[in-house]
Amino acid sequence: MNSLFEIDQWTVKSIGFDNQKNEIVESVMSLGNGHMGLRGNFEETFSGETLKGTYIAGIYYPDKTKVSWWKNGYPEYFAKVLNACDFIAVELIIDGEIIDVNRVKLDSFIQELDMKSGTLSRMFSFATKTGKRVQIDTLRFVSMHEKEKGAIRYAIHALDSDITIELKSRLDGNVKNTDSNYDEMFWSKVSSSCDDEAAYITLKTKKTEFIVTTAKTDSVKVGNVPLCAIKAHTDGSLLVEHIYHSRLKPDETLMLEKYFSVVTSRDHPKSELNNRAVENALKAKAAGFDQLLKDHKRAWAAIWAHSDIEIKGDDASQQGIRFNIFQLNQTYTGRDNRLNIGPKGFTGEKYGGGTYWDTEVFCLPFFLSTAESGVAKSLLVYRYNQLDQAKENAAKLGLNGALYPMVTMNGEECHNEWEITFEEIHRNAAIALAIKNYVDYTGDTAYLCTYGLGVLVETARFWASRVNFNTRTQKYMILGVTGPNEYENNVNNNWYTNRMAAFSLGYTVQAAEYLKANSPADYEKNAEQYSIMDSELEQFSTIAQNMYYPYIKEFDVFAQQDGYTDKELLPADSISSEDRPINQHWSWDRILRSCFIKQADVIQYLYNFPFAFDLETKRRNFDFYEPMTVHESSLSSCIYSVIASELGYQDKAYALYLRASRLDLDNYNNDTEDGLHITATTGSWISIVHGFGGLRVRNNQLILNPVLPKAWQKYAFNLCFRGAAVKVTVGTDEVVIRHIQGDTADITVYNSTYSLSDKKEFHIPKVEKEKL
Repeated sequence: MNSLFEIDQWTVKSIGFDNQKNEIVESVMSLGNGHMGLRGNFEETFSGETLKGTYIAGIYYPDKTKVSWWKNGYPEYFAKVLNACDFIAVELIIDGEIIDVNRVKLDSFIQELDMKSGTLSRMFSFATKTGKRVQIDTLRFVSMHEKEKGAIRYAIHALDSDITIELKSRLDGNVKNTDSNYDEMFWSKVSSSCDDEAAYITLKTKKTEFIVTTAKTDSVKVGNVPLCAIKAHTDGSLLVEHIYHSRLKPDETLMLEKYFSVVTSRDHPKSELNNRAVENALKAKAAGFDQLLKDHKRAWAAIWAHSDIEIKGDDASQQGIRFNIFQLNQTYTGRDNRLNIGPKGFTGEKYGGGTYWDTEVFCLPFFLSTAESGVAKSLLVYRYNQLDQAKENAAKLGLNGALYPMVTMNGEECHNEWEITFEEIHRNAAIALAIKNYVDYTGDTAYLCTYGLGVLVETARFWASRVNFNTRTQKYMILGVTGPNEYENNVNNNWYTNRMAAFSLGYTVQAAEYLKANSPADYEKNAEQYSIMDSELEQFSTIAQNMYYPYIKEFDVFAQQDGYTDKELLPADSISSEDRPINQHWSWDRILRSCFIKQADVIQYLYNFPFAFDLETKRRNFDFYEPMTVHESSLSSCIYSVIASELGYQDKAYALYLRASRLDLDNYNNDTEDGLHITATTGSWISIVHGFGGLRVRNNQLILNPVLPKAWQKYAFNLCFRGAAVKVTVGTDEVVIRHIQGDTADITVYNSTYSLSDKKEFHIPKVEKEKL
């Protein structure tokens, strides 16, 4: 796979302009700060292939789901993250010519994402129609220090001739989503203003009635001489602008510094939005671009101090993991438990921007280990706050308890594919798994008292009403489901789903018994609030202990579902390269009839519960299922990489890690133009820390069994564990664990336990995998 970008440890650089690849570059060059974000679009006019995108966290539109006969339990709408007011927009006119990157004659073009500082820069030079040469330099960021602010520095250099400039600095609310029907607009205007000092535009979403105010103010200079706008313009539409005129001599520069602020009715009273947005923008201008950038960089430095992974000897791997860590931290900060993590974050509109089970299974482990515990807790509280809607969702299907939605913005189900909405119910158990992982990792058993037990009981009630008791086998079965492998629909007894349901039921009983023994008053409070009865807990245990698990005797492996071996079993490498990925070349009917697996299914459970089965059982199942897996889900290769590493398949583990880490950078699945796979970016982190690092938690103990990939000379990762910050470095001969700050931490490395405190450091001889 040829990289689309220059390989560098801290930057992602695109040299040269290719209109056919521009949307891929836009996705990769996205910026965000957890509150807002935007794709790597150009500031000036652009007539080429582009997906314009500016997105505000928590702002969505409920697009109506239309079905003629399939109504019972069907979601009422499909939620969409909305493309919002474009605050980077400028129109540049030189000697009467509107500058369009897609049309001018380019001499050079470089765009660079600096992951260390969280900035996007661009430099390009070109010749106008009259042959005059001009250079543009831009630098922008959305502040990680102050979430509602950001700034752009836009410099125009006359290289060899006098030029006249007309520059329009805009806020443009004339935006629409790429999948809007008949160019439908999702915003209506509330108010706007543009005077000599600042401008703002306030828009309201249709139906949901979120109000968003975007404000900006400019500082414009030629050399050191300030330039005033000749016109502050609003025409009553959804666009406001300041217009600047100047004439530049050769080697002169016009510098625009544009300060913007985005505030919403989610965070402030509606009556205050206009003034607050303008005030934010003016304060940003008063602080100055350099100070805002300095504060922003300092915030990023603190993030990297806890979450960075260093790799020596493999710059492609280094760039890949840092890119993914960068995008995760841009998307979610944990400051607002009303928010969660959308599959595209602030980088695109596909999947509507809703929350999936990806968060609980794939994203939570990253935030548990790289941030203070409150960040991960916010992800769980998000689900707790939506428990009532989950109960309504189950009731619509005629079932008890709570069924968390497959896709949601506010707790309501908003996914409109029946085989997923109704059947991919394993997502419910992901909530229980997240609670277990959070409590095990942090030791915060109080969470069970305040939030956790109620969610566990209600999700367990769902499973108890969803199972079928088979009198022939005297086992409980779960019929008509879609497992993690979405290339199988409406199957009976998906092994992963049955296992996860049994876990959810069993863990609910375990949590209840723990609270009974250790916090009886809290248990009684929960029992009264959620009507928990001992007889019901006994029923949960009975179902969990008597669940049916399909098995393939011929191969001595777990059956992905009943009847899986009725298919012709073929390896994925039997598929021609022209047919890959199969989801873009085969009919759905052909895919469903094939044995090919989209993503880890049986293997997903082996990852979720690393101590449930011995190595030989894992080896048989890995060797059986991995060759038939096409890894066409962005959530797949990381899970297989972890198990491959555990089994000692280091070449396979490394290859799968590389695919996970560079999935979007190298456009493996031919879909990066739609936006990045944000919830899958954690996969490369999982591959390193849980895979090569061997991180596990058992009996309140952090366990590491590190190995070093052949392609690497050394790697190091940071961990936060129960109030302690720790750095782990794995080299060719030794593993070094060092206490950075915080509480004491006991860590087991290669079966020996070390107590870390007061910046203590241990050097441990590295043990090869086969000797563990």
